[in-house]
Amino acid sequence: MAIDKDLLDIMACPKCKGDVNVSENGDGLICDACRVVYPIKDGIPVMLVEEAKSIEPDPRD
Repeated sequence: MAIDKDLLDIMACPKCKGDVNVSENGDGLICDACRVVYPIKDGIPVMLVEEAKSIEPDPRD
């Protein structure tokens, strides 16, 4: 289940209040500023800082 674009437009990272984007495989919302991904469980984004997982830096950078 995809996140509605209108909903995504108003969602923000709870930690830094920055924009979030849907991950490539659609299982989470990514905050590039904080380098974390918030999981999407049963079609519902879990926007809790405690549930966020760190994103490893890209070794190609």
